[in-house]
Amino acid sequence: MRKGASRKERALPPAEALQLATLASYAEGSVVSRTLAESRAGTVTLFAFDAGQKLSEHTAPFDALVQVLEGEAVLTIGGKPVRARAGQLVLMPADVPHAVQAPERFKMLLTMLRAR
Repeated sequence: MRKGASRKERALPPAEALQLATLASYAEGSVVSRTLAESRAGTVTLFAFDAGQKLSEHTAPFDALVQVLEGEAVLTIGGKPVRARAGQLVLMPADVPHAVQAPERFKMLLTMLRAR
């Protein structure tokens, strides 16, 4: 293990500027995810959804922020559909059922906030 690396190898190189949207590629008929950072405080995960893909309704015990990087997503939060486009941010509150749909290819950054 590298000096200074956590028990779990770092997902990103430290002290380096990276082009966020290029860190996960689209895959036909799939949802691709890549965890960029993980700690007790939360996780940062990059997703690339192919058109027509989705994450089924589920809940999480912590708040989560969705930042759409490319394309457009439909987030259903507590039964309410929310369209989000590149450059927009949506809060998904803890313990509220939510789902994600991709009417077109899109990428999003999901930040899970474990600390309350």
